[in-house]
Parts: sequence; structure tokens; C-alpha cells
Amino acid sequence: MAWMWMVPAAGAVLLWAVSLGRILSSPAPYCLPPSPRFMPPLRGDTRSRNVLLVLAHPDDESMFFTPTILFLKSKGHNIHILCMSLGNADGLGNIRKEELYKACATLKIPAEQVEVLDHQKLQDGFQEKWDHGLLAELTMEQIQLWDIDTIVTFDSCGVSDHPNHRDVHHGIRKLLHENQQGNIEAWELVSLNMFRKYSGPVDIWLSSLISSSSKQPVCCVVNCSPSRTFEAMAAHRSQWVWFRRLFVRFSSYTYINMLQKI
Repeated sequence: MAWMWMVPAAGAVLLWAVSLGRILSSPAPYCLPPSPRFMPPLRGDTRSRNVLLVLAHPDDESMFFTPTILFLKSKGHNIHILCMSLGNADGLGNIRKEELYKACATLKIPAEQVEVLDHQKLQDGFQEKWDHGLLAELTMEQIQLWDIDTIVTFDSCGVSDHPNHRDVHHGIRKLLHENQQGNIEAWELVSLNMFRKYSGPVDIWLSSLISSSSKQPVCCVVNCSPSRTFEAMAAHRSQWVWFRRLFVRFSSYTYINMLQKI
């Protein structure tokens, strides 16, 4: 009776292989659907955008947003990173800050375009409540400093349901609400259910279907070089423990980012 479980196991392996093959078949990161719904040229011109990726902790950029970073870099956009905390929950804040700079270097983001904050009211922790108004204020400072026109951040579930991730989302929402000029475009990384989250490259089929059929501004960004995610995450040596190695291998966020416009 062993064949009864071997058949679905073989099917799962085949599906994984076919899905990974589709992802690796492209020479450059790409977007589904291919129509320019995700960050088209501003005001009809072709100039690059100044994109601000707003994170809660060092390693968020590598663990969750690598497909987006690589896609935007391939299109010539300028990426800036604002990390709201040192990730000092275990007392490794200064180490993690340096690791973030190293990870960004592997992703070709210059250190001068990375800002890591250490605000006493924005400390890493599941029990920490971050003030949304303060988050909006600190983000606006970087928007003005770097002439930002586009923001990418977490959605209201924060991908991993971490309260700091969720607070960052609500801080950006508050900023957008208070920005009377309406000249800032914002996109959020869609949180997935448990099955899709750990389906690795297999999620490309459902993500591309949803992106293509949605009436809302939704896109699926594909990372055709998953090894870049491993390389960036490995730069966070203090966090590169066995369960995060497994996460990066099986997480669909290594291969695909589904983003929707806020």
C-alpha cells in the first residue's frame, strides 16, 4: 500500500519542480500581469522612482521583500530603506544593524540609502505597541529627505502577524491619510494563508491568476534568482538559524511577492 502515499508525494515534487522551472526560466525579475500596473512611469515620463521600503526589523527586507527589491532594481528605480528598529529584542541590536547594511550590499542598495532607527518608543517586541502617529512622522522625514514618491511596506496582517509589522502598516496608512497633496503612491505586501505561505514556488500559479483577474491594482512580482534571497538572508548571521533556513527555502516570499495598492 506504499504506493498510495508515494503517488501524491511524487506529484507534489513534480509540481514544485515545474513551478521552480517556470520561475527560473526568465533572465530577469518580472511582473504578472506584464501590463505596467505596478509602478508605471510617473506623469507619463520614464524617469526612475524613489522608492521607500518601510520595515520593522533588520532581516525583513531579505526574508519577505527580496522579489520586490530585485524587480525594482532591474527597472532602474532608486530604493531606500527605512527600518524602524534595531531588532534589539534579544540584545543584538547593534549587530543586527550592521547585518542589515551587509544584506543591503548584496542587494545592491548603498549604505547611504539605508536608515535604521533606534527610537525609545519603537523597540522590537511582541508586547511593544508602536505609536502610529510617530511612525507616520518619522517616515515623512525620510520622504522629504530622499524625495520619495513611492512606499512599499507590510499589509495590515504584517505577513507573519508580528504586531510591529502591523503597526508599521497602520503608521503608513496614517501618513497617507494626512498627506493632503496625495502625491505619494503606496503598495503593501499581501499576507498569505499558511498553505500558500509555505508552498514555495508553487504559489506562482495562484498568485499570477489572482493578479491577472483582479479588478484592483494587484501584481505578482517574480524573483528569478532565489539564490539572491539566500545570500541576503545569510548576511544576517545572528538570525541565520535552522528554522529560518527552512523558512527561506519553503516560503513563497522567497520566490514571489504579491503586492496591492493601498
